[in-house]
Amino acid sequence: MSDFWAKGWVKFAYDPSLAEWVSHALPAARASTSDPAHAEWLDCEGTWFIGVDALPNDTQGRVGQSAPLSGQAVSFIRKHYGDLPLHKGQVSVIYPGYPRPRRGENEAATRYRRNRDAAHVDGLRPMGPDRRRRVDEPHAWILGIPLTEASADASPMVLWEGSHQILGAAFRDALNGTSNEALHEVDVTDIYQAARREVFETCPRIELPAKPGEAYLLHRHCLHGVAPWADAATAGPDGRMIAYFRPECAGGVAEWIESA
Repeated sequence: MSDFWAKGWVKFAYDPSLAEWVSHALPAARASTSDPAHAEWLDCEGTWFIGVDALPNDTQGRVGQSAPLSGQAVSFIRKHYGDLPLHKGQVSVIYPGYPRPRRGENEAATRYRRNRDAAHVDGLRPMGPDRRRRVDEPHAWILGIPLTEASADASPMVLWEGSHQILGAAFRDALNGTSNEALHEVDVTDIYQAARREVFETCPRIELPAKPGEAYLLHRHCLHGVAPWADAATAGPDGRMIAYFRPECAGGVAEWIESA
């Protein structure tokens, strides 16, 4: 587990308590994909259900009759980050044929999605016609919990190992000298893109498939994305479904730019 700080990610082995939680979360996650209230989240020509806030869990991760979210991964998070209240989880589902163009996406963005796994750092949402980026959502960490069985080549999570060190340093440079109250207003687009290019050139790309009962944790500055669905990939009718939790830092952007 100590490798997490050097690599920017850690995968947790099968955990019976997490598998039990998945048995409760899966029916709710499945229902969310056909809920008209979440219809806007089906994108990429039907190959990606983005599912932001689609899982009806409470702040401790309870879904339906489940116990609070617990297990090795949650214990690790609490030890190193404290106990943050959980938002409603994301239900991210990939289906055969991904990636197809996203609504409103230009050709360059579609090409980046296909060739670079749509690699990104969470919380830097593009704003305005020029798609400039600021730290809009200062996440504390990113936890992925697979809900369905799928082959290893069915659009697994992809990450660039060690990228959190390069990107974290770049963000600290960009925000250095800015008051805490104004950190969220700083345009980090250029320094982010330059650091991302360095990551592509120097950091190994890792595919991170996982099964229900397993989980993985990413550092908040880790560059990550989703691999294309391979021609021979297989999954059940629910597709490759993963629940994601990424609560925001209690201390906002000032805490987010710290290295931990």
